[in-house]
Amino acid sequence: DVFDVPGLVGLMADVRARRVRLVEVDTPAASPFARSLLFGYIGAFMYEGDAPLAERRAQALSLDTALLAELLGQAELRELVDGDALAEIEAELQRLTPERAARNADDVADLLRFLGDLTTGEAATRGATPHWLADLEDARRAIRVRLAGEERWLAIEDAGRLRDALGVPLPVGIPEAFLEPVRDPVGDLVGRYARTHGPFQVGDVAERLGLGSAVVNETLQRLAAAGRVVHGEFRPGGSGLEWCDAEVLRSLRRRSLAKLRKEVEPAPVVALARFLPSWQSVGPSAGRGFDGLLRAIEQLQGAAVPASALEKLVLPARVVDYSPAMLDELCAGGEVLWAGHGSLAGPDGWVSLYLAESAELLMPPPDTELAETPLAGRVLEALDGGAALFFRSLSERVGNPDDADLVRAIWDLVWAGLVTNDTLTPLRARLGAGRPAFRRVPPRPARLGRRPAAAGRLGAPAGAGRWSLLPARAADDTRRMHALADVLLDRHGIVTRGAVQAERVRGGFAAVYTVLKAMEEAGRCRRGYFVESLGAAQFAMPGAVDRMRALATDRPASDELPIGALSFPGARPRTAPPSRALVLAATDPANPYGGALPWPERPEPADGGKGHRPGRKAEALVVLVDGALVLYVERGGKSLLSWSEEPALLQPAVDSLALAVRDGSLGTLAVERADGQFVLTTALGEALETAGFRPTPRGLRLRA
Repeated sequence: DVFDVPGLVGLMADVRARRVRLVEVDTPAASPFARSLLFGYIGAFMYEGDAPLAERRAQALSLDTALLAELLGQAELRELVDGDALAEIEAELQRLTPERAARNADDVADLLRFLGDLTTGEAATRGATPHWLADLEDARRAIRVRLAGEERWLAIEDAGRLRDALGVPLPVGIPEAFLEPVRDPVGDLVGRYARTHGPFQVGDVAERLGLGSAVVNETLQRLAAAGRVVHGEFRPGGSGLEWCDAEVLRSLRRRSLAKLRKEVEPAPVVALARFLPSWQSVGPSAGRGFDGLLRAIEQLQGAAVPASALEKLVLPARVVDYSPAMLDELCAGGEVLWAGHGSLAGPDGWVSLYLAESAELLMPPPDTELAETPLAGRVLEALDGGAALFFRSLSERVGNPDDADLVRAIWDLVWAGLVTNDTLTPLRARLGAGRPAFRRVPPRPARLGRRPAAAGRLGAPAGAGRWSLLPARAADDTRRMHALADVLLDRHGIVTRGAVQAERVRGGFAAVYTVLKAMEEAGRCRRGYFVESLGAAQFAMPGAVDRMRALATDRPASDELPIGALSFPGARPRTAPPSRALVLAATDPANPYGGALPWPERPEPADGGKGHRPGRKAEALVVLVDGALVLYVERGGKSLLSWSEEPALLQPAVDSLALAVRDGSLGTLAVERADGQFVLTTALGEALETAGFRPTPRGLRLRA
């Protein structure tokens, strides 16, 4: 979009035609041209958030590269290594390609020096003729020896090395210069085998050289300590651990990544909108029982959603038989934690769920400014040391303040990300429709060692359960960023800049980019241009891209309708028939719009006004039909926005919305306006009436 691509193509053609010579130069500083690119990179990545540049640089520098390499390890590359790329590299290393075939006796001598011992047949497959081999033997440039039970040709320079490593009898007449002792003859032979082969196992080397497996294994361990070979699972379709030369593996990774990037055609944006709910098991692929709930929580770790949507929309969309008691049981059993991330209007606030084992790595730092009152400080002191206290015990430890004040202090600490509860009962009580946050209770009789409660004292459903401090956050930035990158890949399948920004990750996309890049180099994910118009900095888990591409193409050929809802800059027009509709909270991570994808364009209002704008807001809803955004329900449900008047898209969306109202997920829905107009005068109003909404003087209504 910015650079002169035709000029680049012409330049590369000149390089290929030898009209332009390429010279590599190491300079102490970036060139003026490169410096401008670096400045643009900083502008694009470093300034995208609110944190100052110095803090962002400090955050990037805080990553321990050695620790990151240790965390990533030598990946299991079987799923990422391209079989064709491996075959190409092995053929090149073994000089089996036509352009590397021997053309004369000198080439055969180089072949023996590079590859080591070869049988006559192996030399012939690489272009050597018996005549050339005989000429080399006569000229004392090659010798014949008996190795591992067969006759092989060998460069005369390797005579002493083979004698000292394998005890091979040598022919007479070899000059003394080639018989001098070698410092590490076995290491030389094993190292040469490694750099002329793809991934191999110990037995392959032992059989080729006629050595014991223990000797070969010990030699490989020494070479690994020196960084010359690496250990892991590399060969597609293989089994067990393998060894590979470090440079060979580096070439294999580069070529495999190049092939993978070339193979993947960018999918249309609608494919991502179909893929994301399916990847997160929303809708038809929802799980069941405690296993399904734990899997949903594992994917949702750290994703902040409004408390009002968590148990009404987010979890029920992923677990068919979800009930609040299931989540309470997991929290009470210590398997799951919930944390607050700031309050919203009214009693609502942002909350997220975590598996207890990974909470300290994934929870963001607390916002201590929200909990600086003296009473909040006393609550923290009372809970310090791992205490878990019921409301009344906590009240006594902090000096029996007014219950209402104590509840407010507790919830300030909850929204600050400092305090949690062993169930979600107080959160539900706080959100209760029309129920008071506090209830009056009669005075309790005095008990031994306890003074009687004052008459009319407030008990607190919003303070029920046992309160405790959330675990301390891990101090190591590298471990935290590694855990965050892992969970982002697990949640989104394909991580884009917009998806990270929508989750309000501290430091933005730049904070996790370094780790994602290292994960790609280690084979844990792929980087490429998978979804059109979303930039090239996209990272995908193995299998995610194929699954998304299948959703982009696996559609019936009949009854295709244009998806007018999808109008993105740079996106190609696509067609697809509608299928199932999904009703999601606008803030649900399974909703790509306003996050990974921008909100689709809508026509300007007829009256020339600005109109309503969609957003990932609490209590707002989106309705997707086959990945297309068709409806946006604003907070309170009084106003709707639509992106299509096609009955085949609009009616399934409205029917799905009506079903969500009837099953109690949304409560009564009273719609007054649609696309800025009185709802009864619009095509959307007709679709709502068809779905069962009833006319009222103010619009249309459907009761739960």
